Amino acid sequence: MKNRLIYQTTRYDCGPTSITNAIRFLFEREEIPPIILKYIWTMGIDTFADDGAPGKAGTSKASMRYMAAWFECYAQKCGFPLKVLFLDSEYASVHKGSLVWRCLEEGGCALVRCWHGTNGHYVLLTELMSDEWIGVFDPFEEDVAAENANIRPVDDDPRRKNRIVRASVFDHTDVENYAMGEPERREILLFWRLPKS
Repeated sequence: MKNRLIYQTTRYDCGPTSITNAIRFLFEREEIPPIILKYIWTMGIDTFADDGAPGKAGTSKASMRYMAAWFECYAQKCGFPLKVLFLDSEYASVHKGSLVWRCLEEGGCALVRCWHGTNGHYVLLTELMSDEWIGVFDPFEEDVAAENANIRPVDDDPRRKNRIVRASVFDHTDVENYAMGEPERREILLFWRLPKS
């Protein structure tokens, strides 16, 4: 049975929550090894706020890169049918023909670092709705869609999405909801479920 996707517990755990959602999205509950969850939550929330408070700046790019490498190693050594790829800079783009687009076309999902207000935030892209719209699960439970024609709320698909976002918004360089911002700040994790060998 597929799990419902989950919302973050604090203002700071969007990274590990979205990675957990990627696993929940791709695999049945009975297929998910508990050790994966242990490592997601151990490696996430690794930053320090300006006042030194641990975890209150969320998850670093270094942690995301490390988690991608850990997943790849775990998949190879333990036979778990998962492929994960880390993208950043100019490779982190969401448009037709991009690696993200191909991943979604192939039934995978993509964790994207974007803006939420003026804060960095991680969300999960789960499906192509059309050439113009992408299904997204935002782990921050808040109605950001009410005043934006580029974002539509979804209330009836808890295993896939809670938003539909215009695809072009992700590649915007401005500080606006769901825009990834300047290329040097971008990061994406792509997740594919592999066929069983």
